[in-house]
Amino acid sequence: MEAGMYDLDVLIQGFPGKTAYHGGLGWSTVALLRGEGHSVLLDTGGYNCRDLLVSKLRDLGLEPADVTDVVLSHCHWDHILNFPLFTSATVHVPASELAWASQQPTGTWYLPELHVERLASDPKVHRFQDGEDVLPDLRALATPGHTPGHSAFVTRTSSGPLIVAADAVKNQAELVTGRTDLTLDAEQSRRSIEMVRDLASQDPATTIVCGHDRLLGIEGGRVVYRSELAAVLKARLSADFDAETVFDLTAAVGVT
Repeated sequence: MEAGMYDLDVLIQGFPGKTAYHGGLGWSTVALLRGEGHSVLLDTGGYNCRDLLVSKLRDLGLEPADVTDVVLSHCHWDHILNFPLFTSATVHVPASELAWASQQPTGTWYLPELHVERLASDPKVHRFQDGEDVLPDLRALATPGHTPGHSAFVTRTSSGPLIVAADAVKNQAELVTGRTDLTLDAEQSRRSIEMVRDLASQDPATTIVCGHDRLLGIEGGRVVYRSELAAVLKARLSADFDAETVFDLTAAVGVT
C-alpha cells in the first residue's frame, strides 16, 4: 500500500431490500479502512450482524480492541448499534447529526435513543464538521436528506478514489435516478446524490460504498458494479425440523 492511502475491506455487504410485513431488514454495509496507523470501521451495523462483524474482523486478524476508530455516517439504528463493542476506539460522529438526533422524541423508530444518549454524553466522542479531515486523508462531506446531518466521506485507497456514501446513496437505483426511499428530505437527498455522482464521475477508478448495496462506480456516465451482491434467506416452513426452504435473493451482476 502506498503512503497516504488506505486499504478497503467490506466486512458486511448491505442489501437493497425491505420486508412487506416485518419492518426494515437493516442489512447495511460495514466497511473497514486500514492505513495511516489506523484501523477504521465505517458504520457498525445493527445487532443482527454483531457476531458476523466480529467474525469478519477476526478473519483479517483483528479483534474488536484493535479497531482504532469508528466513523459513523448518521445515527440510524442499523448503522450505530454496535459501536459499544469497540472499547479502544475513538468514535467520530457528525456534530449536526448528533445534535438533531438528540432532540428527537423517545420512540422515533429509526433512532436508538440509548445509543444516541451515550454518544451525546461522552466527551471523548469526536463531533466533526463538514469538510473536516476526520482522520488523515479521510474527509467528511455533508450529504443531508436521508437525515439532516448525514455525512459521506472521501479518501484514496490502493485501488483508487473512494466515496463512502453510506445512506446518502443507499443503492444503485438511487444513484441512477436521484429518487429516494426512506428519506426525511427528498430534495436534499437528490442534491446529495447528484454531488456524489458528479464527484465519482471525475475519475472512472472511483469506488462508491453504498449503505445498502454492493460497491459501485461510474464509468463513461454509466453505473457499474465493483463487487457482487448476495443474500440468502433460510426458513423452516413445515413440521420437518430438517427441512429448510432456501430463498436466494442474489441479484444478477452486470452493468446498468
